[in-house]
Amino acid sequence: MKLYVYGTGCGAGELIEKGLDPALITAFVDGQGRTEPFLGKEVLRPEELAERDYDLILVASRQCRAILETCLRLGIRREALLFVKNNYALQDLNDSYALAEKLLGRELLAKLTAPHRVIRELERLAESPLTERDLENDYVRVRTLELLCAELAEVPGALAELGVYQGGFARCLNALLPERTLYLFDTFSGFDGPEAAYEQAEGRCTEAFTEAHRRTAVDRVLSLLPHPERAVIRQGLFPGTARGLEGERLALVSLDADFERSTYEGLKFFVPRVSPGGYILLHDYNSSRLLGVRAALRRYERDSGRRLPAVPLCDAEGTLVLAL
Repeated sequence: MKLYVYGTGCGAGELIEKGLDPALITAFVDGQGRTEPFLGKEVLRPEELAERDYDLILVASRQCRAILETCLRLGIRREALLFVKNNYALQDLNDSYALAEKLLGRELLAKLTAPHRVIRELERLAESPLTERDLENDYVRVRTLELLCAELAEVPGALAELGVYQGGFARCLNALLPERTLYLFDTFSGFDGPEAAYEQAEGRCTEAFTEAHRRTAVDRVLSLLPHPERAVIRQGLFPGTARGLEGERLALVSLDADFERSTYEGLKFFVPRVSPGGYILLHDYNSSRLLGVRAALRRYERDSGRRLPAVPLCDAEGTLVLAL
């Protein structure tokens, strides 16, 4: 079987976490100009894919409609496309599941194409600085952020994100509260090697997940921000990158470090510095994969002797909102 995966980000890693054997993948496809190998496999441009022999193409990107248009323009057979991130349209973009079921089997196909829900828009959010692209990422998470930001008018402090990755959520923070300083903590080159190795050994993530997170850069993140002059880049390993900010007050923090040790260090630093009425958004708390996040919170609460008030969200990765 000649199987290709369209996308080289976290979506591609999720396919493997859900049971797709990497040995089955012939090559990856990337429409954003990346050509370096991914998981030891060749990375093609869409135009190169059209010239290859293929049986099935798994589209592991959120940009479903644009990819569909590109593939059809290049003459790629629609029945060979399987969209696994197609929950951002009111219709199923998959023309047929018959070929995919034949090649992958019913059980794996069901895991890769889990059902999604259409969410009704809140009327008061009709006027928003957020774009449709922002909302495609994780509607519940992003719209919750928007409502939380509206509650911060009387709450002093800056914004911070630990675990920026490619900058999508940082863009939303910057757009919603453009008058506030935004501290961005990340290596901007991937996870700390020993910590990633430990999490992999514990079965909490895969090599595909860690490799996908190397695909970021400071310039890429800053180019997304509508108000980049408000961003302060703190590049390197946390908590070392927080030195000098011990007296800083914070109104809202996005804690998206994925792994136990980094999440624990984030809680230790940020919780005491969040102003009364502020929030920490603990991403992946209810994730079925990144189990170190929940473990980090439980450990922090044991060590501090304090149970933090929190509200879980039903967003894509199970964010927990800590209301401080």
